[in-house]
Amino acid sequence: MGKRSALADDRRRGGATGGREIPAPPKVERGKAEAQPAALDRLIHERQRLGIVSALAVNESLSFNELKELMQTTDGNLSVHARKLEDAGYIACRKSFEGRMPRTDYSLTAAGRRALERYLDHMEAIIKVTRNR
Repeated sequence: MGKRSALADDRRRGGATGGREIPAPPKVERGKAEAQPAALDRLIHERQRLGIVSALAVNESLSFNELKELMQTTDGNLSVHARKLEDAGYIACRKSFEGRMPRTDYSLTAAGRRALERYLDHMEAIIKVTRNR
């Protein structure tokens, strides 16, 4: 079986784990009982979506074109990632017209801000533990 067909078979089965969720390793702190770490928000963890959420966290709102320029991406790529964030309730999309030109503006929702804060706290904890070893 060639490499291409093996990858296709793997995808049909749900990935390398057969569609099973791989649990995170237990967090071990000296002198404390083991505790399961909070799961990393995979929706925000993707590079383009993290960039979108981060840009909106420091700006009240940004237009589609402003985000596209900041992210240095294509219309289609930005649309797909923004839609995923919108579906999750992390960003809000407002469509309007400027003259006869359509305009799409995005802003971070309260849920999106909380999700970003949790994500940043998680990453800071990982960095702290890693640096202290």
